[in-house]
Amino acid sequence: MSSESLANELIKEAEEIEHAEAEDVLKWALDKFAGKVALASSFGAEDMVLTDMLIKINPKARIFTLDTGRLPQETYDLMEKTIDKYHVKLEYQCPDREALEKMIDEGGPNLFYKGINERKLCCKIRKIDPLNRALSSLFAWICGLRREQSVTRVELKKVEIDDAHGGIFKINPLADWTEKQVWDYIKANDVPYNALHDKNYPSIGCGPCTRAIKTGEDVRAGRWWWESPELKECGLHCK
Repeated sequence: MSSESLANELIKEAEEIEHAEAEDVLKWALDKFAGKVALASSFGAEDMVLTDMLIKINPKARIFTLDTGRLPQETYDLMEKTIDKYHVKLEYQCPDREALEKMIDEGGPNLFYKGINERKLCCKIRKIDPLNRALSSLFAWICGLRREQSVTRVELKKVEIDDAHGGIFKINPLADWTEKQVWDYIKANDVPYNALHDKNYPSIGCGPCTRAIKTGEDVRAGRWWWESPELKECGLHCK
């Protein structure tokens, strides 16, 4: 079977499992892309749910993270807890040293507050470029995205073709989950989570670009809060 025929077959299967349970979507992905699929974890609540599900299905499932160098200490603490609980070997992707030094030298350590272009440059060097390195050897990647998280994600499918990253498959098992379902799973399965969630941080990224949300704000309001909602993506999940 040609690679094109195989891709078409996988797309057809993906359409059939759009309404499948999250665990079944993960099993499908691990089976179809064996060894060439990994969870991209930022250690948010959704990613911890997927970590728990993945390890129960396959204790050797691959999990990688983007260590931007500006993550909150609570996130690093959760990395340690994840390693201890699940005995998983995390794969780390870090920014290119020369590119990072040049950006800081020219724009300063907090350049992301100066404008959208500066913020996107910081995201590119600290997150997008490392992600591209991670994905270069994969056929598919797994994400904890949910439709109700933001206006940029309402049309999210459980299995998509990621044209922004060379046409590999993007797996979103929790696409149709609510926030309540996420936390019900965490409590029922004793899943470790980021301590910042208990301080009104529903969405956690780099420390300088994340704040607690106020009553009535949506779950992504604390990310790049100085920008308009339709711009609130770092580039990892743009179409």
